[in-house]
Amino acid sequence: MTREAFAFTRSFGPTGPTELVVDRHYLLCASTGALRLEAEGQRWLLPPARAALLRAGRPATIAIPQPAKTASVLFHVDFVPPPPQQLTVFDLDPLARALVSECGTWQEAEEPLPPYARAIFAALAAVTWRLAERPSPVVMPAGRSAEVRTALQLTEERLGDEIRFEEVAAAVGLVPRSLARRFEAEVGMTWRATLRRMRVLRAVELLAADDAPITTIAHEVGYGSLSAFNAAFRELTTVTPSGYRATFTR
Repeated sequence: MTREAFAFTRSFGPTGPTELVVDRHYLLCASTGALRLEAEGQRWLLPPARAALLRAGRPATIAIPQPAKTASVLFHVDFVPPPPQQLTVFDLDPLARALVSECGTWQEAEEPLPPYARAIFAALAAVTWRLAERPSPVVMPAGRSAEVRTALQLTEERLGDEIRFEEVAAAVGLVPRSLARRFEAEVGMTWRATLRRMRVLRAVELLAADDAPITTIAHEVGYGSLSAFNAAFRELTTVTPSGYRATFTR
């Protein structure tokens, strides 16, 4: 029997969507870069300082758009209680980050954990299970129909351009009014609001990728005005882009 809990870190290059299913409760976060997570019609972004907690056996799809380093902790189902939800994405506080780092000392092995390590893993579970009760609001519905999913993909591919809704509707074979109704029903927001959210989420990825200037990132995701970019970013995340980047290493 392997350990009651263990941790590991891995470095990845860009990879396409891959389904993940494990037989343990799984805490996943990025140390550098950002991960994309999708499950049951919703998508999340995992930059540093944000984590996903999955119950054992819970499938999810993960994509890595840029080089990233992950930190993962796996808990045996008999070692800790089930997480509050099947899948939750939430922000890590400084205590949780310190515990994740400390747990990294104990990799997968056959021998049981020493008492100190058991206490550290149990403390990490207690802290992150509590944090998981306050999920992150930064989520993007993925859409159900082929037309909406294609429209989302086309929009994402042209975030830095002057993209028009009528062009997207024509590309998926629907009149604008029909596609607008689909967005309201499947995504829960207008296409314009979806575009703003996608631009902010792409900016989060770029903030996690390197130390590029905020102005450069704003232009890359389609904002000609830094003030407009800051306002849109703050509306979704409650902090400025520079403040958000600071959370990655705080």
